[in-house]
Amino acid sequence: MKIGIFDSGIGGLSVLHEAFRHLSDAEYIFYADEDHVPYGEKTEAQIYSYADEITRFLVQQGAEGIVIACNTASAVAAKRLREKYSLPIVAMEPAVKPALEEEGSKRVLVMATKVTLREQKLRDLLKKEHGEERTDLLAMSRFVTFAEREEFDSRAVKDYIASQLAPFDLGQVSSIVLGCTHFNYFRPVLREMLDKMGHPEIEMIDGAPGTVRRIADLLHLPLDAPGCGAIFFSSYQEMLERFPAKYYFSGREAVGEKDLAHLMHLHNQLEKGEAYK
Repeated sequence: MKIGIFDSGIGGLSVLHEAFRHLSDAEYIFYADEDHVPYGEKTEAQIYSYADEITRFLVQQGAEGIVIACNTASAVAAKRLREKYSLPIVAMEPAVKPALEEEGSKRVLVMATKVTLREQKLRDLLKKEHGEERTDLLAMSRFVTFAEREEFDSRAVKDYIASQLAPFDLGQVSSIVLGCTHFNYFRPVLREMLDKMGHPEIEMIDGAPGTVRRIADLLHLPLDAPGCGAIFFSSYQEMLERFPAKYYFSGREAVGEKDLAHLMHLHNQLEKGEAYK
């Protein structure tokens, strides 16, 4: 069973990483649209055009199910792609429901790109979950830029987090929703910053686990039992041997040492974040 996973950039690797953990028997095709990242700064027409082109490419590569591992592309393009293509297409959405269920009185802070935050899909989700009065929205678009250049815990990143969180009374927040797959790379530094601010109780929740469960359900695949162990790689050769997958950057297959080492480092950064779930 081949599953295609795509994102505007390397954020979607967080969904692939989760799939490695729970759907290890599937074959994967990962597509990072590096030529057009970030989608959060593009028009809706552009975003749909990119998503349609990528979906067609993944179908041609033999994908039997597709994950739009990008909240922005999901909000803009998922409905039209499902109307056009006959295979199962799973879309990401901010993990608002589990966040609201965590604590019945405190607030939930949703971090996402500007496009995701302004889309009707998010407003409909908040209304459905009765979360409009308890949810605050925060655009963290620079996280995408930081992630694309593998800048995860620099002084600039920490200053950005501090300035963005400053207007909020974090004592009233029970959880932060990471509403963009790029944001998962920043779990360690977010945990560090929240602890320093005196809020170790705030949880971070993302949509990757629910997305993987959804694709398993649609494709009738059994989920692996928990406990597959840490997914750290000492070399990109080990990465490819342990979890065979094809990786593409805007249609160009990643086969060179530089690209594969880059992907290995990103997987390892995501695994560091597992300690903060």
